[in-house]
Amino acid sequence: MEAQFVPDRLVLSVVVGSRAYGLDTEDSDVDRRGVYVAPTPLFWRLAKPPTHVEGPLPEQFSWEVERFCALALQANPTVLECLWSPIVEHATPAGEELIAIRDAFLSERAHQTFVGYADAQFRRLDPGRPRWKQAMHMIRLLLSGLHLIRHGEPLVRMDAHRDRLLAVRRGEVPWTEVRRWREELVASFDGTSALPGEPDRQRVENYLVNTRKAAL
Repeated sequence: MEAQFVPDRLVLSVVVGSRAYGLDTEDSDVDRRGVYVAPTPLFWRLAKPPTHVEGPLPEQFSWEVERFCALALQANPTVLECLWSPIVEHATPAGEELIAIRDAFLSERAHQTFVGYADAQFRRLDPGRPRWKQAMHMIRLLLSGLHLIRHGEPLVRMDAHRDRLLAVRRGEVPWTEVRRWREELVASFDGTSALPGEPDRQRVENYLVNTRKAAL
């Protein structure tokens, strides 16, 4: 059953990861994330459609639209960044509308999720033998989240920070400096937020209902 949803029911497909961040190198993969809409009658059965599908392309992962919306409302960093990816490979009218309402998903909860995800990455790093690529993405995530808090949208393209971030990835930045950079960024999250206290759930629900009706 899963094979029919991607690409046949795909409404949005974007490139994420290093190529979207402007941090790609010659050996970087093309990471794709997408949203598909399962036919509405399938939800009337005991066996529901899958909430996500991997493939069929390498490094491709797609969410069913309801699951995607639920994660975005929870300020999941990976999902939110999909809505601001500068590389949109495929978008139907439903996908374009999803991007158009992306600000409805935003809330101050992003403060906790972006810092929380970065903190989880930090705890997995061994100061004695750091995984430098993971350290780079930890810093990138904090930069993205801080921009979101201050300006109302995540920072996806890292052009202004590219050289320093790639130096971290190559292991050219001492661990003490990486840790100091992280601490400075985390402390900056305590400033004034440009985000609303709660997401616009009604606007998102209207979108979901209309999408389900169109998929009857």
